[in-house]
Amino acid sequence: MTLALPPVLVVDDEKNMRSSLQTILADEGYDITTVESAEAALALLGREEFLMVITDARLGGMSGYDFLGKAHAQWPQLPTLMITAYATPKLAVQAIQAGAMNYLAKPFAPEELIHAAALCAERYRLLRENAGLRARATEGFRLEQIVGESPSMRALREQIRTFASTDARVLILGESGTGKELVAGALHALSRRAQANYVRINCAAIPETLLESELFGHEKGAFTGALRQKPGRVEDASEGTIFLDEIADMSRPLQAKLLRFLEDGSITRVGGAQELRVNVRLLAATNRDIVQAIAQDQFREDLFHRLNVVQLRLPPLRERGQDVLLLAEYFLRTFGVSMNKSTRGISEDARQKLQSHHWPGNVRELRNVIERALILESTAEVQPGSLPDFHLEGRLHKTAAPKAAVAGGSLDEIMDAFERELINSVLEHHHYNLTKVAEQFKISRHALRYRMQRLNISLGPEAEEYPALAAGKDKPA
Repeated sequence: MTLALPPVLVVDDEKNMRSSLQTILADEGYDITTVESAEAALALLGREEFLMVITDARLGGMSGYDFLGKAHAQWPQLPTLMITAYATPKLAVQAIQAGAMNYLAKPFAPEELIHAAALCAERYRLLRENAGLRARATEGFRLEQIVGESPSMRALREQIRTFASTDARVLILGESGTGKELVAGALHALSRRAQANYVRINCAAIPETLLESELFGHEKGAFTGALRQKPGRVEDASEGTIFLDEIADMSRPLQAKLLRFLEDGSITRVGGAQELRVNVRLLAATNRDIVQAIAQDQFREDLFHRLNVVQLRLPPLRERGQDVLLLAEYFLRTFGVSMNKSTRGISEDARQKLQSHHWPGNVRELRNVIERALILESTAEVQPGSLPDFHLEGRLHKTAAPKAAVAGGSLDEIMDAFERELINSVLEHHHYNLTKVAEQFKISRHALRYRMQRLNISLGPEAEEYPALAAGKDKPA
């Protein structure tokens, strides 16, 4: 369907000229609104949307030049065209300085006017298309998609609501797969910059030699292959938000240039000398231990303090308790619709298996597990057999376990995290046979169940009564 265009506003105190312009443009399919004075035009511009404004230079009352200056000051994005019978280079310059996008001298060929209107129409369509693309780009980033009812996730959503309305820089920390990009997108979508560009860059995915040019742009001839001037992604994000993911992987020389940008909002393109100022909100994220990176001289401490105006820490999935099942059901509904599957639930045994896993890949891993399960499942509920055996994933979390001891927090929190990881590891090793796990720890099954309950490790009542179920055996008769 063709996008409907707003009308063209014609401002001229001569009736014949208004009629002539209206005829030329109406024949091309444009709607026209005509007024006799600049004062009337300004009143209309305050109430209605127009594709462009065409004005004579000499009007009764306010002149066309003064009108252009006022219109451009209030509606800087509105295209304006000046027509005059007194064409001189000086007046042309005056018209452009007042805000006119073009300048036509009487008499002019109708094709010139039609061409100018066509350019404005194409510009309008591109702007609307761009706005639609921006809306679609951020529609996947909604606060409701940050699923979870654990205390840490409730607090995180409240923090996002609080900080989104500000221009404060936000540093998002958390393991890979915890949802840092989703949080950044929600911060932009809820901000006053939501209608402007949202630019995302993964600093680890772009070679170091190209990242500076990608961020700040380059001038023609700045390096081999720079055949033209190219604005950087920071300029693309002007008036909007830029999200730098994996920022701890950025080289130290580039960190220094980013620090300068954060200090005064100025950038210089590669190979250029001119300083440009850009109004951008910056969000950053990393899955690395930022304190350790600073201690190892891999990340500038002064840059950390510049970025760390607001800090959001995303908890790993293994510390979120029942959120595992809430997320699993959310992904089940999402993939169920896209795959047109009749599977609508998760069996009790599958729930136990999901809750007992350590989730080294966090929410991203859970998402992939549910997608795989739906592909394999042919019953009304996801069964344990449709879930992976988590053997490789279990080996991953054994190598990741020491991180819990350096992640910060109180001694009790560190000890609980270590004990949780240890029990999960042994549970997986013994295929969730509680008797064998209790024997290995040299404690009673009752003591093991108590510790699991305290650490929010739940296998469900059925698995506790029949520990062999998780190993794939039948219930006793």
